[in-house]
Amino acid sequence: MPTFEARVFHPDQGVMQRRVEAADRQAVAAALGVPPQHVLEVRELGGGATRAARRGGFRRNARFPLQLFSQELAVLLDAGISLLEALSTLREKEASEGVRQALDGVAEAVQQGQPLSAALRQHPEAFDELICAIVAANEKTGQLAVALAQHARYLAWVESLRSRLIAACVYPAMLLVVGSAVIMFLLLFVLPRFAGILDGLGNELPWGSRLLIGFGQTAGAHPWLVLGAVSGLALLAVAVLRHRPLRERVQASLWTFPGLGPRLRVLALARLYRSMGMLLASGVPVLPALRIVQDVVALPWRPAVAAAAEQIARGERFSDALEAHDLATPVARRMVRVGERSGELAAMLERAAAFHDEEAVRLTELLTRAINPALMLVMGVLIGGIIVLMYLPIFQLVEQVQ
Repeated sequence: MPTFEARVFHPDQGVMQRRVEAADRQAVAAALGVPPQHVLEVRELGGGATRAARRGGFRRNARFPLQLFSQELAVLLDAGISLLEALSTLREKEASEGVRQALDGVAEAVQQGQPLSAALRQHPEAFDELICAIVAANEKTGQLAVALAQHARYLAWVESLRSRLIAACVYPAMLLVVGSAVIMFLLLFVLPRFAGILDGLGNELPWGSRLLIGFGQTAGAHPWLVLGAVSGLALLAVAVLRHRPLRERVQASLWTFPGLGPRLRVLALARLYRSMGMLLASGVPVLPALRIVQDVVALPWRPAVAAAAEQIARGERFSDALEAHDLATPVARRMVRVGERSGELAAMLERAAAFHDEEAVRLTELLTRAINPALMLVMGVLIGGIIVLMYLPIFQLVEQVQ
């Protein structure tokens, strides 16, 4: 029979912690001999829960379903369910132990009288500063459900954008993998056999064929050495890309590519505008909102966003700060100025982001129409070049025999 830990309200002794064995959660109150309404919280104890507690709750390498959390909590609050009961409901339906531990921590902090924003900040591995700021700005105004629903829509937009880009990169990645596999098969399996046949021709071969045959002889004599070298290069590339300063440099260099760079910059700015619009609509002032989104935008934009925040802190206008640090497209610049004059800055930022959403479609078309044919051309030239260099000596032998 499972063991449960319950927080129970006693009219004389106040709130107490009790442990009891019961068939399920509904049977805890009967096992404790108290009315069901006096059971404030029930937590199941077990090996998995104990190990998760020793790990500190939600693991950083796991992904907390933040969009689903915002969406479901908004629905429950909009239906009139109290915050603590809504958190308990979300916790009970979760199958992931890490998510349940995070929700347990939030519910416990709220039950102790802390505001929801403070409870969320106690679990930075699951809740980022963006949702914490939105909750802090709305939990006292009664608009928490609306703000959480807007946050869920924002995360859905971000996920949709990421899915589009990943889908556009699937075909180039598969082309690279298959093309590389064919090249490795030719170099490590086919070429060594050609090298043994054509070795006697010596210097009569073209220099490209001689170089290829030399590699074939080495690969035939030491195949595992060649495979080890290739694997080492692949691991080195992965290690280099995991190095943060170099990864940031590579990401910044992508923005300098003609055709690709301008579209990546516009997509990053669209995310900046949408994040700012959501925070401003939630009641967060401009300066704190800009400092919050500094960790949300793409890495190459973060110094510019920090500089714009410092400029606003000196009393300058938001539109001037964006324009001074190249954070405003021509469309966004005019919309922000209109929003500042009319007091609808949040709505104008949202419209500017929606206007630039079309860049995601243009970027996927660029990947489909330009990068895919270019990769096919490169792979065709490499594979065809290897085959031609292997067959040139055979053509030369045929001419000598004739």
